[in-house]
Amino acid sequence: MGRAVSIRIAPSLLSADFSHLASEVREVEAAGADLLHLDIMDGCFVPNLTFGPPLVASLAPECSIPLDAHLMVNNPDALIPALAAAGVARTAVHAEACPHLHRTLDAIRSNGMSPGVAINPATPLVFALEAVPWADFILVMSVNPGFGGQAFIEESLSRIERLRAATHDPNLDITVDGGVTSGRVPSLVAAGATTLVAGSAIFGAHDRRRAIRELRQAARQGEDT
Repeated sequence: MGRAVSIRIAPSLLSADFSHLASEVREVEAAGADLLHLDIMDGCFVPNLTFGPPLVASLAPECSIPLDAHLMVNNPDALIPALAAAGVARTAVHAEACPHLHRTLDAIRSNGMSPGVAINPATPLVFALEAVPWADFILVMSVNPGFGGQAFIEESLSRIERLRAATHDPNLDITVDGGVTSGRVPSLVAAGATTLVAGSAIFGAHDRRRAIRELRQAARQGEDT
């Protein structure tokens, strides 16, 4: 497929032990994670409420890998300056939540972060494709957003394949989020995914280093397909 982007593993903080967040972050970083994925939810766009910029700012000094924010909120624009100030490296916003998507993506980039577009499982791919000129990555939800530990939606695989084929850009990062396991990873990577967000598969494992190693080994299998 001529992919130019290397595979990256991004543990999702949503599945971590929130009573020991700093140590959880340090552990997955030491275990070889490439990014730390931050699911920011407002209880409106999705039926769950998680955390915001103050917690992100408190975690940033504990983490030397890039912070990857996923905004599942109705008004992402209001959070962009604070997330940038907190040290976030890249931020994805949902096409479904942004009536002026170009302006929101431009605001993310203007605040020094890498912008991305997230789409829900039933959202037409064109919503993301139209925004590719202004985005550095596309985040494909392979579960309905709002909660960790959900089962992978099988149709997501063909969506990733069609998205990769339609972009014609080997440098575009396609992130997949939801139900990612080592058994699922080879087909995801073969389809065109380049960043793998995994929550339970990493934070739910006793040995986080082994969990990340198995995900990376599975990704290499997909690259060889």
